[in-house]
Amino acid sequence: MYFIPQPQKISEKEGSYCIRVRDVIFTEYKDGNSLWNIVELLNGEIEESLGYRLRIERIGTELAAVQRGIGLILSADLKEQEYTLEIGETGIRIRGGSIHAVRYGVQTLRQIIRQQGAVINCLRIEDKPDIANRAFLIDVTRGRIPTLKSLKELADTLSFYKINQLQLYIEHTYMFSHFSEMWRDDTPLQSTDILELDRYCCRLGIELIPCLSSFGHLYKLLRTKGYQHLCEMENPCLEEFSFVGRMLHHTIDISNPESHELIKNMLLQFMQLFSSDTFNLCGDETFDLGKGRSHKLEQEIGHDRMYVGFIKELCEFLIAHGKRPMFWGDIIVKFPELITELPAGTICLNWGYAPNQREEEAKILFQAGAAQYLCPGVSGWNQFMNLVRDSYDNIRTMASYAIKYNALGVLNTAWGDYGSINDPKLDRIGQIYGAAFTWNRNIPDYEEINRQISLLEFGDKTEAFVSIIEAMQNYSIFNWEEAVKYREMVLWNKFKAEDIFKADKLSMAEKWEKELAGIKDKLYKQILLLKESKRSEALHYINSLEAIEVFNEIGCVIWNRINNKGNTSGKGCGEIAQKLEIWFYEYKKLWRKNCRESELYRIQEVINWYADYLRG
Repeated sequence: MYFIPQPQKISEKEGSYCIRVRDVIFTEYKDGNSLWNIVELLNGEIEESLGYRLRIERIGTELAAVQRGIGLILSADLKEQEYTLEIGETGIRIRGGSIHAVRYGVQTLRQIIRQQGAVINCLRIEDKPDIANRAFLIDVTRGRIPTLKSLKELADTLSFYKINQLQLYIEHTYMFSHFSEMWRDDTPLQSTDILELDRYCCRLGIELIPCLSSFGHLYKLLRTKGYQHLCEMENPCLEEFSFVGRMLHHTIDISNPESHELIKNMLLQFMQLFSSDTFNLCGDETFDLGKGRSHKLEQEIGHDRMYVGFIKELCEFLIAHGKRPMFWGDIIVKFPELITELPAGTICLNWGYAPNQREEEAKILFQAGAAQYLCPGVSGWNQFMNLVRDSYDNIRTMASYAIKYNALGVLNTAWGDYGSINDPKLDRIGQIYGAAFTWNRNIPDYEEINRQISLLEFGDKTEAFVSIIEAMQNYSIFNWEEAVKYREMVLWNKFKAEDIFKADKLSMAEKWEKELAGIKDKLYKQILLLKESKRSEALHYINSLEAIEVFNEIGCVIWNRINNKGNTSGKGCGEIAQKLEIWFYEYKKLWRKNCRESELYRIQEVINWYADYLRG
């Protein structure tokens, strides 16, 4: 039997217990109301898996010891996130040191029921996490803004795998008062969305932590007529929109007092929507700091103190309003001796996304006395299909550093660089890696956990689904990042072709085309083997595979044109253009199923450009 995450201790016993239709789910009388949401969670699973619901009771402590059925009990003898799950021949008892711990026990029982049904083997589980804070971040600002319904579904999944924190990364996609110029051409989240999601997450034991860019990465804000004068670099509105440019520039001018007032206004508006006492102010990738309007200040006090001074000011502002600050650590790790100038308790988010991410930054921050989270990623941004193997290695590595350097937590990330081309559904495998590797430091082999995910998440009893879809990552010749960069090279001469195209991949085009076709056949055959509620998700993977196919063909055409070889693909360029447009029609349907319109039009501009390029 599989468990994700793997419990710390499992003791198997003789016998079995049958969950009968006349059994009850009960709580002790004094705890009944506080555990109600968890009772409903368990009863919903029983109904979905077994076809019936159980009666619910609240009973006294003495009767709870002998009552047949499933007992959910708070226990002062256990720690905050610690639970035990005992299945005996006369009943099931879940005891937890808190409501959250009882919920973790229920999530484990749900996994047992999904695999064994009504008759389940007797056992005892003693469990608690190795890392206290297990978080996930999704970028909802640079392309996709998920619907509230899909954000709730994400929270359901995270809770099922015992993730206890969620962040929505936002630059401009919240409907701030007095900032309509910033979000007017988007479909932003509103206060009612955040308040409802916060309430929903609380019911699932997830802390929804506000996350707002407040230093660098202020592209939309600082390109407005009203606020462009606060941009570090002058005349930001004169540049054409660029996916690449959006990632590199638009740091606020902190030498202007108006900038301080503006950012604090945004922080204050945003923080009031959340019940969390933590706030991620971001502060990363301030590439332009001191290079433009604030250059005089940099000369006076130095770049490092400029950066730390503003971060300190924002941290103190948040603390004054009852929030514990977080910020990204990519800048301050270059001068860690200044960490001590930040308020005590400030959390440094130490990110790195390489499969074998180096240890140096974690060690530096640890030695500097920083409270830190380690921050890996699901490796989906800029790809049509997530780099699943890379995400496994990256998350495993960063989780091990979190253990080694006594980190407060791990924040697993899914970014939206270049318009969020990949569907959030494709992040699911990486999300589960993050949950599994942060709960239990004993990490399963790559193939083993992929089998477990195939069964527990997708209901595939052949345990092959993840191995089929993860193979797609190996056959991309011309990925989305390369496509974006080539277009911007042609339009604005930003790159060189030799920096974009990989000749060794192009030489494999014909062979890879056949292998991708084989993977597609396997995917279609596997649909019937998935549980019914997951079959529609196969479409997202099929669509991603078809994107890889058509962009591989486009990449080959472009490469051959650059090298004056003509079109050697065997297909007319008009035929490839039509294939691209048909693929994108289906892509838009999937986008709109789970996300608001947001920046879909920017993706459309790139697709149309390539179709016209092919026909020209």
